[in-house]
Amino acid sequence: MQSGDNTSFDYIVIGGGTAGALMCNRLSAKTHKRVLLIEAGRRDDYHWIHIPVGYLYCIGNPRTDWLYKTEPDAGLNGRSLLYPRGKTLGGCSSINGMIYMRGQSRDYDQWAELTGDARWRWNDTVNYFKRHEDHWRLDQEGEASPSFAQWHGNRRTGSTGEWRVEKQRLRWDILDAFAQAAQQAGIPATDDFNRGNNEGVGYFEVNQKSGLRWNTAKAFLRPTCYGRSNFEMWTNAQVSRLVLERQADGQLACTGVEVWTGTEMTIVTADKEVILSAGAINSPQILQLSGIGPGALLQQHGIAVQHDLPGVGANLQDHLQIRSVFKIDGAPTLNVMASNLWGKAQIGLEYLLKRSGPMSMAPSQLGAFTRSSPSQPYPNIQYHVQPLSLDAFGQPLHSFPAFTASVCNLNPSSRGTVQIKNGDFRTAPAIAPNYLSTAEDRQVAADSLRVTRSIAAQPALAKYQPVEWKPGAQYQSDEDLARLAGDIATTIFHPVGTTKMGADNDPMAVLDSELRVRGIRGLRVVDAGAMPTITSGNTNSPTLMLAERAAEWIRASHGP
Repeated sequence: MQSGDNTSFDYIVIGGGTAGALMCNRLSAKTHKRVLLIEAGRRDDYHWIHIPVGYLYCIGNPRTDWLYKTEPDAGLNGRSLLYPRGKTLGGCSSINGMIYMRGQSRDYDQWAELTGDARWRWNDTVNYFKRHEDHWRLDQEGEASPSFAQWHGNRRTGSTGEWRVEKQRLRWDILDAFAQAAQQAGIPATDDFNRGNNEGVGYFEVNQKSGLRWNTAKAFLRPTCYGRSNFEMWTNAQVSRLVLERQADGQLACTGVEVWTGTEMTIVTADKEVILSAGAINSPQILQLSGIGPGALLQQHGIAVQHDLPGVGANLQDHLQIRSVFKIDGAPTLNVMASNLWGKAQIGLEYLLKRSGPMSMAPSQLGAFTRSSPSQPYPNIQYHVQPLSLDAFGQPLHSFPAFTASVCNLNPSSRGTVQIKNGDFRTAPAIAPNYLSTAEDRQVAADSLRVTRSIAAQPALAKYQPVEWKPGAQYQSDEDLARLAGDIATTIFHPVGTTKMGADNDPMAVLDSELRVRGIRGLRVVDAGAMPTITSGNTNSPTLMLAERAAEWIRASHGP
């Protein structure tokens, strides 16, 4: 890292995570444009980042995680949750579940309506997913059919990119049986969740390459950016605030950033744009610390209001997973396989020799999308099914064989906030998701637990004699099930929406439809915070798509 004298770049990208890595790749492709990446964490040279099961050692580890916690939440019966966010190159793509999921076409059609910009509709947006995707099926002869190419590209025409998508390298009898049971319960089988309607049940595809995690640092920064003379990267460097200046016409402009290097404060300037890609938690924090946000909040903490923008830090949305655990008999699960040294040695040896088995596992292997009740017009719940069980993330596996069927409401109506606690950039913000704060969300929670029970009662699982261990079959009423959801539910790590884009007549819109901060020249937010509504599935790949679009707009704005 270099520091000291003020340095000028064309573009400054804050955050080397999912969006920031792609932004740097695209913006530095023109060698006469100088790009600086500022990352608060370290390089992604920690070995557990790259071994898929290593997320267990990255989450809750200050080497790779910001170690955030939510405020006590009434919807969770007063509980506070750990709230992992990646603090390393690759960001959350270095510690997440590696699941490749775009969401549903209706998500993007809704974005188009909310922003008034038809370019966000699914039929246009899907092309930006394809632009960087490198799908395993394109490696196989005959898989570049027109129907497949419509959604995933065609290697013969060169429409593949850097973001590797592969099949998982393991299967489990109990998960196969769950998939069959889901079909018996009316959920169709699917071999592709990413064609615009993800209804169905099947194994997830993952962002891995030959049994190793494929994060955005590998995909977009190295070796490409590292070999470019116009690209510079600072790690272990935290942005304390944006530098704002009033221009001759009275308009505010972002002209640079103030950075804490660990030993000194340095100001770096941007001739063209500053791109804030610090994530749905850190981006609103940086805006608020810079005087951009709800005026009353800023004044409360002694920060001069540069631009009163009430939507900054509002509109927080997240997927809350309700983890049902079923004891079983007659099928191997990870609880049993990893219960002794011999079993762990076998698991390690398989991974060493074949890059397969439990050490290659994503946190969830089998997925399903369906409706929480027949009245729902589209699939509104998602399952993450695992051949293991534990009391909470980070706790030991149970001593008995079991599987976990986690279900989440894809489109929660509850909204939370991210707000600074004081004017010190080193202080974590207050994260208040307000889970289950609407009657609609509580009803979906109760209904989804009943769907889980319906699947577990199907003939395909009968030979394993599943018994509901958590939350417990004795609880039946809507009120009981909603309360129990508050007791056992946890985040599935998908915060979005805190700097949402929106139409000109939306007073809570922080960004316009090209992700420019309203009222500030030279500043965009390009990360999951820009989503006006949460996508119907895992949010990492939609964030990459946002960055792909933004990079195109930025380059168009500033010429070749």
